[in-house]
Amino acid sequence: MEKTPLFREVQRFRQPWLWALLGGIALLMLVLGPISWSGLVVVGAVAGLLYSLRLETEVRADGIYLKMWPLHRSFRRVQWTEIERYEPEEYRPIREFGGWGIRWAPGKIAYNVHGNQGIRILRTNGRVVLIGSQHPEEFVKTIDEAVQ
Repeated sequence: MEKTPLFREVQRFRQPWLWALLGGIALLMLVLGPISWSGLVVVGAVAGLLYSLRLETEVRADGIYLKMWPLHRSFRRVQWTEIERYEPEEYRPIREFGGWGIRWAPGKIAYNVHGNQGIRILRTNGRVVLIGSQHPEEFVKTIDEAVQ
C-alpha cells in the first residue's frame, strides 16, 4: 500500500453563513429569555464539532482515500478495481442529499463540506460515491494518471 498521496485536499466547514446562524441562535438565547445555559452548551458543542470536522481526500497509487475527521479515525478506501466510472460533476447538495457532511441517499453516499462541485464515482456494485472537491479537475486528472 503506497502511503504518499498523488493528490491531497483538506476541506473544513468555514462558511460564514453557518457561523452567523450559530452565533444568531446563541444571541437569541441570550436576549430573549432567561438564559438557558444548557442550550448555550449545546450550541457551543455543535459549533465545536463543526469547527473540528474536516474532510481529507487523497489519491494514492492503490485507490482513493477519504476521512471525515473526527468521525472517522482511519481512512476509507475505494480501490481502483471497485470503480467502474468517475467524472467531475456539479451537483445540488441540498436537493440531492439534504445538505453537507456525510450524507446517504438510496444507493449513494456523499462526502461533502461546502460548494457544489465534486467527483461522482460509480462503483462496480452499482453504488455511487460523491466526493466534494474545490479542485475537481485536478482531482480527476490525478485519478487518470494513477489508474494508467
